[in-house]
Amino acid sequence: MTDRLQNKALVLALATLCCLLWGSAYPAVKIGYGLFDIDTTGAQVLFAGYRFTLAGILAWIITSVYYKKIVVPRRDEWGRMISLGLVQTTLQYIFFYIGLANTTGVKASIINATSTFFAILFAHLILKNEKMTRAKIFGCLLGMSGVIIIQLNGGTIDSRFSLIGDGFLFLVCIASALGAVMTRVFTKKSDAMILTAYQLMIGGVVLIVVGLTMGGTITQITIPGLLLLGYLAALSATAFTIWTILLKHNPVGIVAIYGFMIPVFGVMLSGIFLGEQFLNLRILVSLACVSVGIWLVNREADQQQDKKRS
Repeated sequence: MTDRLQNKALVLALATLCCLLWGSAYPAVKIGYGLFDIDTTGAQVLFAGYRFTLAGILAWIITSVYYKKIVVPRRDEWGRMISLGLVQTTLQYIFFYIGLANTTGVKASIINATSTFFAILFAHLILKNEKMTRAKIFGCLLGMSGVIIIQLNGGTIDSRFSLIGDGFLFLVCIASALGAVMTRVFTKKSDAMILTAYQLMIGGVVLIVVGLTMGGTITQITIPGLLLLGYLAALSATAFTIWTILLKHNPVGIVAIYGFMIPVFGVMLSGIFLGEQFLNLRILVSLACVSVGIWLVNREADQQQDKKRS
């Protein structure tokens, strides 16, 4: 199983699927705000809490069916699952929703893309076998340039810095990157599917508590809204489970580099579902930069593996 999950073509296919699902969340969340009449930060955090709690429950059901038993963590696993849930789900999405409300969408997309670089950097600092190289740095910079290109539409980026806006979004990147490294470490001792289910549930419940504490309420309930919430929960359960399994069997850098595809898919799917323009040269150049960046990081990993074998 490990050999299959380290196959480059399979990693490419599964990681791309995860990025496509996460990219689809951008327009889906925006549509959800309208369907549920969400217009405050507290309500946004509460909405995120419902989404991730439900995602955790779905992941738990799928895992229980897969193992043909009710899956419950061992006593020594609870600490890992709570800490991962607080970092990867609770902190990341609290900072994301508050930060996004206090800066522009262009800056948010560019800043969030730095989580890929942070993940590779943290892996270099924390994990013994994942070294930072020139190829990895250049691949990250090239991928970042692709994300910047896709966000520029004949305008400029606001240079003003907002601590509660831009600063919080950098904290999102740090939480996301740290969560990726923690996942790599924790899955050596815990089942990836069980870890995903419980960290999503734990993080989601804490988000609900935080959202309620902030005064968040959701009073407009419709069938389309519930169906959309179900989709958001399902995509989170699917993407986080697959991503966690990939991180278990591959170096963080090999998986994290695909994160540059998320804003690309987000822009394209927003164009399809929200009517925003996206079919232009800018998209093609952005995709080229992201693709070459991913190829460089993967080529570097292949060369390192060849050296180890020789």
